[in-house]
Amino acid sequence: MSAPVSECRMKRFVEGVDRSQSVPFPERLDNYIDDNNPARVIDVFVDELDLGELGFEGVSPAVTGGPGYHPATLLKIYIYGYLNRVPSSRRLEREAQRNLELI
Repeated sequence: MSAPVSECRMKRFVEGVDRSQSVPFPERLDNYIDDNNPARVIDVFVDELDLGELGFEGVSPAVTGGPGYHPATLLKIYIYGYLNRVPSSRRLEREAQRNLELI
């Protein structure tokens, strides 16, 4: 007669974490980014620019249509891609979904 499955489980294996539990991230993802990271410089630099004066369109949101992305956000992503040799918009999109520096 064999022992029940629960008794056969060896205790020497690393137990996985239940996927249904809450994510163990800190309250702020910002805590994952080092203080000396170039993403922080890009953020401060673009925030100091007057994009309307520089000729960027869409700085003031349109009354009609769905909300778009602010030009400052898109410029930050573009500069990040340039500095990190990510030239294509499709690759930048993937980076923005998985890379904590861009999130």
